Amino acid sequence: MLVEKMFNAVNLLEKGLDASWLRNQVITNNIANVDTPGFKNSRVAFESLFKSALEQGGFALKRTREKHLHFNDTVDGISAKTVQNNGTTMRMDGNNVDIDYESAELAKNTIYYNTLVQKISSEFRKLDMAINEGR
Repeated sequence: MLVEKMFNAVNLLEKGLDASWLRNQVITNNIANVDTPGFKNSRVAFESLFKSALEQGGFALKRTREKHLHFNDTVDGISAKTVQNNGTTMRMDGNNVDIDYESAELAKNTIYYNTLVQKISSEFRKLDMAINEGR
């Protein structure tokens, strides 16, 4: 149980990484099909689902100390979802991929992914420091 609590932050960040990885796959698929007649782009829904779970009490926060927050529940129930956009058309052939938008989203997602990787590395450095300080 105590070990589980030590990795709560990492588990949350892992969900974000999974969503970002899926988003990267979806965006690159959209870009690859920019010239495919009738192709409809897709998006990844994650942040809104995560926020919704937080607001609905899916995660209860427990204060162990005045300045500390702790997640009690696991995040296993939340995962990113791919949603296809069938309602729009960019061109006469029915394709709705906007290459400029997709390129900007890919750049934004890359920054997001790298930030999460750095944050996870930081969490493991903290755990390593806590473990090794005891020796």
